[in-house]
Amino acid sequence: MITNKPFEQSNSSAEQASHTADDAIRSSQRVANEAINSLADSAQDLRNEVTPLINRASDQASALARRGVNAVRDSTQHLRDTAQRATDGTVMYIKDEPLKSMLIAAATGAALMALVGMLSRSRHHH
Repeated sequence: MITNKPFEQSNSSAEQASHTADDAIRSSQRVANEAINSLADSAQDLRNEVTPLINRASDQASALARRGVNAVRDSTQHLRDTAQRATDGTVMYIKDEPLKSMLIAAATGAALMALVGMLSRSRHHH
């Protein structure tokens, strides 16, 4: 009678190794799934913490932009008012002193022409 004990033992060892490998694979999958779930939870927690900060920063940027626009508008209006007062003052001066105003305008024009002439000559000499 020939016994198949070595064959049965090797077959049993192979089955046991196969079960051990299957258990190791399932265990690895479970650990990987737990790690992925933990990462997803951490990402969600981070998103929950960051979203209010981003919203607050956005609100602050919008408020800053509004203040900037308002400041530019106020400055522009101030400049318009100043220019209007200067224009009104000039008109009043011309009405009160027409001869003096014409002489000042002529002198200013002559001075500007002399300055332009000097600048153009200095450029041609270089």
